[in-house]
Amino acid sequence: MEAKKDKDHETEYARITPVLLKSRTGEFDLESILFLKLRSLGIYDLGCIGECVNLERLDLSGNNITNLAPLASLRLLLVLNLSANRISNLEPISGCENLQSLNVAGNLIASVDNLHALKPLKKLENIRLKDNTYNYTNPVCKNSSYRNVLLEMFPNIKVLDGERVVGRGSDLYQLCKDIDDTIKAGLYKNGQLPELPECKPWVEDGFWEIKRSNNAIVEEAYKQFSDVLHECRLLNSRAAHAIAQTERNLSLKNQPKQYTV
Repeated sequence: MEAKKDKDHETEYARITPVLLKSRTGEFDLESILFLKLRSLGIYDLGCIGECVNLERLDLSGNNITNLAPLASLRLLLVLNLSANRISNLEPISGCENLQSLNVAGNLIASVDNLHALKPLKKLENIRLKDNTYNYTNPVCKNSSYRNVLLEMFPNIKVLDGERVVGRGSDLYQLCKDIDDTIKAGLYKNGQLPELPECKPWVEDGFWEIKRSNNAIVEEAYKQFSDVLHECRLLNSRAAHAIAQTERNLSLKNQPKQYTV
């Protein structure tokens, strides 16, 4: 009897309906719903979710969803959690142009090619394909290049798989990137190393001018890097002082009280 009751409960929520949304949010107008959490309800059909056109935050984690097509109309969506489902195709959410945070850990995304569907999402800053806390992952995570693909696709990304991407978007990062690009441009010509005849100098005309430009970039990058290290040392010193002070306070607090007679 209890098993039948649980089965009926799962069937009741297998599809998203206006009745389900109204019971969960108290809103009678689906367009008025801004935040929606439908976690672990056994949902496999997104039904009328596309009518919630003003949704900003949506949590559908822990369900059995495979088809994301109804999400295509949610253009105001900022945060989307689809972890622990059965999703293999991300293309339907490419129209969610304002999306900033996307969690698809624990799904069936198989290859790097599947990730290219996210390219139109220019505002993405936080992407998660795996979550070690819950042992969620995707088959694509076995490919060591998937992180580089995402980093190249989203220059402004700040967090990947729960880890902050240090320096991206900063002047220091851009300087380092410029160094790499300039060095590559100086070493390669038409995609190949130039053939240098024995009777000519081993460097081309203008090489040293490029080299001086490289040095200027390196010096500026080194200066910014030194400033960052200096700030880190200051923070470390302050943290050590705060910890030591706290330990002293705790030590005094735990000492037995002495009474004079």
